[in-house]
Amino acid sequence: MTINDIPESLNSKPRTPLPKIKLFTMFRLGLFQMGLGIMSLLTLGVINRIMIDELTVLPWIAATAIAMYQFVSPARVWFGQLSDTKPIKGYHRTGYVWIGAILFTSLAFIALQVVWQLGSSIQATGWSWSSYAWAILLGVIFGGYGLALSISSTPFAAMLVDVSDEDNRSQLIGIVWSMLMVGIVVGAIVSSQLLNTPEICGQAILSYDPTATTKIANIPALKATVNPVFIIMPVVVLVMCFLATWGVESRYSRFGMRSQAVQREDQIGFKDALNVLTASRQTGLFFSFILILTLSLFMQDTVMEPYGGEVFGMCISETTQLNAFFGTGTLFGIASTGFLVVPRLGKQRTTKLGCILAVGCFVLIVLAGAFPSQSLLKSGLLFFGLASGMITAGATSLMLDLTVAETAGTFIGAWGLAQAIARGLSTVLGGVVLNFGKMVFTAPVLAYGLVFVIQGFGMILAIWLLGKVNIQEFRDNAKSALSVVIEGELDG
Repeated sequence: MTINDIPESLNSKPRTPLPKIKLFTMFRLGLFQMGLGIMSLLTLGVINRIMIDELTVLPWIAATAIAMYQFVSPARVWFGQLSDTKPIKGYHRTGYVWIGAILFTSLAFIALQVVWQLGSSIQATGWSWSSYAWAILLGVIFGGYGLALSISSTPFAAMLVDVSDEDNRSQLIGIVWSMLMVGIVVGAIVSSQLLNTPEICGQAILSYDPTATTKIANIPALKATVNPVFIIMPVVVLVMCFLATWGVESRYSRFGMRSQAVQREDQIGFKDALNVLTASRQTGLFFSFILILTLSLFMQDTVMEPYGGEVFGMCISETTQLNAFFGTGTLFGIASTGFLVVPRLGKQRTTKLGCILAVGCFVLIVLAGAFPSQSLLKSGLLFFGLASGMITAGATSLMLDLTVAETAGTFIGAWGLAQAIARGLSTVLGGVVLNFGKMVFTAPVLAYGLVFVIQGFGMILAIWLLGKVNIQEFRDNAKSALSVVIEGELDG
């Protein structure tokens, strides 16, 4: 028996045309990504800055603890495959999105409370066993945070494949990922206002010893200002996640109509899904490209706000606003790319152009610290955001093309795995390189500049890998492998 011999009666869902997803619904789906942007700001921005600059946590320890949310990323493939094969209340994606959202919004607040304990321990006993224990616990909590993100974000990305068609997918991606940047911008503005208090800006230090270059933070004052932010913002994010996905899958999902094996989901297990995933050498090439690209794009995440604090003398609310410049640039980059650039240049050439522009932006950011010039730094971040937007729109559209309907969740999980591994490595590598730079160079600007230079070289390597990606070769090999899997199961 072959795939074409499968009787239509095996599929209980009527093959009637489904409505095209509307522009309003695209923006509504973007609320989920907007929420993720806000959460990213709270974790990589506020928590990271407080640990390194206010609580004097060693950068590599702070970076490693936070990066644990990315190092649990292999679970993304499993959660993606689980959403393909095990629907919740009849829906393949929505239930997973909601469960994950409840978990990651709760764990963000818990992580902050552990940060206060870590800071108090360092103040009381220095880097003792107690301090290391709190740092390890923080890493464990961020690991749980990462699992919660995987439960939610991987099925959500697969839902984007399910509800879109070839002719509107780039527009959907442009809108949804633009909303991610809206979340970062809005979160940066709101958070900076909530954090713009005397306790945070200039009066959160109880004592400072210039000789020892140490400072003691007023942790109770910090807690009084920061804790409410980590209650209000996650609650808002949770509401946004529910609003984003309510009723979308039931009305627009094409999963059942596209999947040749929708009524045999239990037959396409995790092992078979992995066989389809690894059927083409293009999978490895694209995985490597995503890995290097993401690593090069996000190494500055853990160092940018400390960069603003140490080199430019900014306080927490001011360094938080740096995210608004980057987010605004990315917002315009994604929005313009999805609608204007990709249709003209194509996905691969658009992504390549974005990578080239990003290299130039790293040069601007380094020069900003050499003068130093806050205006040049903000300009560099604005243009870097624009380049990142082009890269995100091009690479994400390319990523969604490199899927097979029957195992969309598994493929999305694999690409998400590459991104998550790279995000985790970039977080740690940023802290490690900064530590190394401070050991080698006496000037802080050179230590931070080393991070940005390495990012530039990584971006050049990503361009070389992108030139070897072939979508048609991937599709031919993956579909052939899928046919073998399904025919084997039917014959069995």
